[in-house]
Amino acid sequence: MAIAKAERLMNLALCLLGTRRPLSKRELRGSIEAYVEAFRPGEGAAGSDDSFNRMFERDKDDLRELGLVIETVESLDGEIGYLARRDSNRLPPITLDAEEAAALGLAAKVWQQARLAGAASGALQKLRAAGMPETEDAYEAHHSALEPRIPVHESAFEPLMLACRDRRPVLFDYRKANAAQPEKRHVEPWALECWRGHWYLAGHDRGRGAERVFRLSRITGKVRSSRSGAFTVPVPDVVTVRETVESWAGETATRSARIRLRSGCGYPLRSRATAVRELGDGWDELEIPYGHGLDAWLVEFGPDVVVLEPADLRADVVDRLRAVAKG
Repeated sequence: MAIAKAERLMNLALCLLGTRRPLSKRELRGSIEAYVEAFRPGEGAAGSDDSFNRMFERDKDDLRELGLVIETVESLDGEIGYLARRDSNRLPPITLDAEEAAALGLAAKVWQQARLAGAASGALQKLRAAGMPETEDAYEAHHSALEPRIPVHESAFEPLMLACRDRRPVLFDYRKANAAQPEKRHVEPWALECWRGHWYLAGHDRGRGAERVFRLSRITGKVRSSRSGAFTVPVPDVVTVRETVESWAGETATRSARIRLRSGCGYPLRSRATAVRELGDGWDELEIPYGHGLDAWLVEFGPDVVVLEPADLRADVVDRLRAVAKG
């Protein structure tokens, strides 16, 4: 069975790499012998179609996991086609020195999730096969108790990561911090960024016709793929996306805010404070940089934080707390 699957995947990969135009599922089903043998037309055609669709989706995902870049193209009549362009699947010469190779090895150990760990390990194997030098893992040799990790708890992370990779629009329900009910969003995902322990998606919001950033912990329900498979706007470079995430998440400060913080609480706020003064009775007064998104961050500290000024920041925090209280 393993040999049969490997042969089927190889034939599918060769078919996608050899075509000059996108091939539909119907064309691939009739071109690959394994599909023809397993799903002959006739009795039970409906069930056969469903079984083929499931097998094809699994095969396509397996090829992508192996590193094959498969493009999804929608024709003028709405039919979806697939192809793997040779220029997108050709690995350039690897020219990494020992220190760069060691850095990649360390980066591969950051991910906690099994799926990402497997992908990182597979990527290292491909790079080594292409000529990346083997290095002694000094990090592993010392058996350090400190280990770099990037936590990913949100269920939306994996489907969004794949959608960013495949350039595939998505649909999801999103609840803003000051809203009682979630709203439907139709987004062309660009990149995922981690900032202060939270993951954010940057992309083009089709409903608003503009660039937006979404915090993954506020996505409710499942992330669904959109039927309109092509992006409508160009994807900006990585630097621009990162700056956008930082700006929307509150990194860009334009003025200072004054807050009261319970003693012994809110270390992340204390680390950003430009001035701290003890008030007594278990409270301190802090001055911290104030930018877009600070109100959402302060709400996370609940009763341990009281905003003194500016007044508009205090009002925004109160509104968010009332929205949370309403459920």
